Amino acid sequence: MSQIAIKNIAVNRKAKHDYHLLETYEAGLELFGMEVKSIRQNKVSLADTYAQIIDGEAWLIGMHISPYKQAGQFNVDPERKRKLLLHKREIRKIQYDIQQKGLTLVPTKLYLKGSLVKIEIAVARGKKSYDKRQDLKTREIEQQIRKRVEN
Repeated sequence: MSQIAIKNIAVNRKAKHDYHLLETYEAGLELFGMEVKSIRQNKVSLADTYAQIIDGEAWLIGMHISPYKQAGQFNVDPERKRKLLLHKREIRKIQYDIQQKGLTLVPTKLYLKGSLVKIEIAVARGKKSYDKRQDLKTREIEQQIRKRVEN
């Protein structure tokens, strides 16, 4: 059994800070060749990116892929909507969660799995400001404990 190489391209660190991540999904992306080449060169940003279900299809909105320099006139809009490739049952489950429970769909990381570009999306609930403060306090306490154990 061969191992498929996974290479992280971009990680959305703000997702864990701003949201409680409840359930994650792996999805493919419908891309043009120039976009794949730019992604392989790490010219992508997940900042201010979100996903939506529109007409029974999952779409990624706001992901910036810088134009590939050698593509010339064939480059497309860097922030166009991109279709997420998920199974219909996954899309229906996500849509139910979003509508019934007031959740949102947030990308957490973009990576290469073998030669394929994949994105990990999470069904998430937004954190309140006091949740963020509580997370900071617990992180500081854990750091202090680690320092005392090391000394």
